[in-house]
Amino acid sequence: MRRTGACFCCVAMVALIFAAAPAKAGDNSIDVAVIVYDGVLTSDITAPLEVFGKAARKPWLQKINVEAVAADGDLDILTEEGIKLKADRLLAEAPRYDAVIVPSRYGMDAVLGNRALIDFIRDQSKTAHWMASNCSGALVLAEAGVLDGKRATTWAGGEASFQKKYPGVLVQHDINVVIDDGVLTSNGSVVSYEAAIALLAKLTSDEFAAEVANDLQFKRVANAVLPPPLHWKLASVIAAAAFLFGAFVAGLTFLIRTRRTRLSDGGLRPS
Repeated sequence: MRRTGACFCCVAMVALIFAAAPAKAGDNSIDVAVIVYDGVLTSDITAPLEVFGKAARKPWLQKINVEAVAADGDLDILTEEGIKLKADRLLAEAPRYDAVIVPSRYGMDAVLGNRALIDFIRDQSKTAHWMASNCSGALVLAEAGVLDGKRATTWAGGEASFQKKYPGVLVQHDINVVIDDGVLTSNGSVVSYEAAIALLAKLTSDEFAAEVANDLQFKRVANAVLPPPLHWKLASVIAAAAFLFGAFVAGLTFLIRTRRTRLSDGGLRPS
């Protein structure tokens, strides 16, 4: 009788815990949130929205959902580049997500001062499978304590200042994407696509992510070091520099030899 009562209590407690836990958007889904706010860098949000949007239209074991979540209390967003966007929902209305991506903007003080956003990130990190950031979005993760004791990166060239501001983070230098214990951080701009594809692979599979990357022709970007016109200009500059340097060396050699010949001829003449 006591065992039966104890078992009943355990079952009841588990049921209460699950009932109290906020539900995700769908039971059999992969739900991804891209945080947006005024001044956000366009590529930091369009990259994951495009990658996961493309993935959502392809067959997979689970339904993939991606949505933009506004952190400023207004669905209308104006990016750094002047593009007007409308978010899917407000931060206060957001459910639980499997992955949350935090982008960047120039001047992060206002974003870091948004306590509702910091609390949201800290809370989501307790249940999300993955937390991610692009560029200086890593500062938001660090501010929420998500990066404590973890390897992470931020914008290219900002690693030193990031380390100084958050000494508890194991900042990595000159690495596009850093993955450590359920957290993915990356540089921004074009690298945001690489990061989104890497995150998709973690949430689904390497094969599925590679299929989506191929649909986006990502390999062409990965293989392109410089556009052909820049290749030609760079080659022209190098060739011109080499020619000028060669002419300088040749002229200097000629002058040295001429001087030596004159000195030698002067020494052989009778006094």
